[in-house]
Amino acid sequence: MNAEKVAEDQLLFDVEKVHSMVVSMADAIKTYHASPDSLVIIGIQQKGVLVKESILRLLKQAWPSEEISTGELDIGMFRDDLGANPVPHIQPTSIPDHLDDMDVILVDDVLQSGRTTRAALDALRDFGRPRSVQLAVLFDRGQRRLPIQPDYVGQKLDIEDDQLIVVKSLEEDGGLQVYLALK
Repeated sequence: MNAEKVAEDQLLFDVEKVHSMVVSMADAIKTYHASPDSLVIIGIQQKGVLVKESILRLLKQAWPSEEISTGELDIGMFRDDLGANPVPHIQPTSIPDHLDDMDVILVDDVLQSGRTTRAALDALRDFGRPRSVQLAVLFDRGQRRLPIQPDYVGQKLDIEDDQLIVVKSLEEDGGLQVYLALK
């Protein structure tokens, strides 16, 4: 989606509201994980990486003297619709050396059908066998097609099928805004 189109779309959540959602998610992660020792936070390319970075900034404030392992994961070649759609533009994948016995938190912007998360789980197998995998999403649209549920959610949204949630990064301060767009 290009910049002109985003400018025409309806602002759904401003930077402050999105920040408060991310704060809630980071607080829940800190409650569940006493320290980042065995934690790896992985953003699903592309917009999940933006949400991961926002969560990571807050976790680094909570654990200032601790190293937090992170990564980025492209799921393009693990999608279940490759035959029906053009080959996706592949983004970088950067995962710590091993995930064996680690607690992984997959981060994405929107959870809807669950297919992206399923593809991410398939992709993770190439990097080891985590002790656990949790899912953090900024928005849960419902409409699941697979039995996948998030562990950390910024907000649940009920919007029309012909609408999209567009997460936009504000480069100057790293804040996020969310727009509602038509498909």
